Amino acid sequence: MNSEFIKGKLVRDKIPAIIMQDGRKPVYHQASEEEYRTKLLDKLVEEATEFISAPSEEELADIVEVLDAIIDLFGFDIEEIENMKMSKLKNRGGFRERLILCSVMDD
Repeated sequence: MNSEFIKGKLVRDKIPAIIMQDGRKPVYHQASEEEYRTKLLDKLVEEATEFISAPSEEELADIVEVLDAIIDLFGFDIEEIENMKMSKLKNRGGFRERLILCSVMDD
């Protein structure tokens, strides 16, 4: 079995069909709401780890796809998320100046 497909792993919707086209038989089930939530959050960690190991646009696209699914699952409003992002950028800044906080000294 290809190590790309790990038992119990959340996969993209067309993966079972792709496996069948390859002449193999996938064994899968549709996750309950609770299992989907858990596996989707696991998938976010997996994709972030893959990006850290080998940064690429493809790996970043996988993260964005997972984030889109999380937004949908939790019923978040993408416009509200963007507004929060812009507010934080305005009030606290972004990360473009590459600042590393080493300590905070009390007077």
